[in-house]
Amino acid sequence: MPSIDGLASLLPDPLHRLALKYSEFVKFAIVGGTTFVVDMAIYYGLIFTVLEEKPVVAKVISGVIATILSYILNAEWAFKNRGGRARHHEALLFFAISGIGVVLAAAPLWLGNNVFDMRQNLGTVELAVVDFILAFILGNLLQMAFRFWALRRFAFPDQQPPGGHGGSTDVDPSAEELTDEELGHA
Repeated sequence: MPSIDGLASLLPDPLHRLALKYSEFVKFAIVGGTTFVVDMAIYYGLIFTVLEEKPVVAKVISGVIATILSYILNAEWAFKNRGGRARHHEALLFFAISGIGVVLAAAPLWLGNNVFDMRQNLGTVELAVVDFILAFILGNLLQMAFRFWALRRFAFPDQQPPGGHGGSTDVDPSAEELTDEELGHA
């Protein structure tokens, strides 16, 4: 099966450079989509069975399970080319950041249920739609933006190998190998 980088190499040069530049984000988004499906399946499995009256608890449980899967996929695939931290330190930071992400994802649902009392007088279908919008649209947008920034910054920082000019890891890069940002034109 081809990799993201392998597929990017098939693109024309301007798109190839763009795809390589954002390949980490694309991988992060694929991991996010996968864990989104897992999160949603567990949440709705709980909310329509044993935790019908406890949507925030169901969201936290589904979020924790999705976070464990997310760590495995992000560490082994999306951010595998980053380094600089011991695995236990990386995992601790990942779960701390993701814990904040779980709270951010559940916050709109909590506000809707506990501050604005949105669960009153709604049928099952309406509740499912409201919960989806609050927890899976608004909540996931909040936590995704926070987690992408924080994971790249703290849990999976850039490894700083000794290199050459302009931050390149190539000791003697040609001008074509350096991007505008590395040349100081950005």
